[in-house]
Amino acid sequence: MDLLTVLLLSAAILLTRVSNLKLGIHIVSAQSVIVAIACVVAGIQTGQVHMYIAALLTVVIKVGLIPYALYRVLPYLHEEREIVKPNFSTFTAILAIILAYGLIGKALPGFAAASTLPAAISLSFIGLLLIMTRNQALLQIIGLITMENGLYLMGLSITQGLPLIIELGIFFDVLVAVVVLVILTYRLKLSLATTDTGLLKKLKG
Repeated sequence: MDLLTVLLLSAAILLTRVSNLKLGIHIVSAQSVIVAIACVVAGIQTGQVHMYIAALLTVVIKVGLIPYALYRVLPYLHEEREIVKPNFSTFTAILAIILAYGLIGKALPGFAAASTLPAAISLSFIGLLLIMTRNQALLQIIGLITMENGLYLMGLSITQGLPLIIELGIFFDVLVAVVVLVILTYRLKLSLATTDTGLLKKLKG
């Protein structure tokens, strides 16, 4: 599991340096594959069958359907590019990881999932950071998926798997949210000829 958390955090840090939309989709898809593998590992460790179902749903929804929806809107955004300050974003992400591991290590020194929980908290924070610092709507959606992956990993590390009905609700909520956001991104492109959400500030009364 330690290797998986390292890969997840590495993917999240890479996202803080991404300005290319297609590359961002590739990275968040790989991140979701790692979350699915983490579910399988948890299923092997706990013997809970529903963890394998959660892994399958992660692959179908977060590796299949959601990236497909993002790729469908990508041709309309071929001229869009994010202007980022990668050093600031990366430094903030690394600082969040250090703080999470430091605080969790002090608060829960004997906690069995101490290596997974701070990684989950870090992942959620980095997803929130992406939502707050990116202007391109598609990268904000990628930030939302990253944050949800972190929250799901947090639940996995604390409870060793939520009840299946709750996991189903979470997966379909995320799927619906992303599909709606993709549609709004497409409409934003048609209306304003860009998906830079910074321009929406001009609509304030």
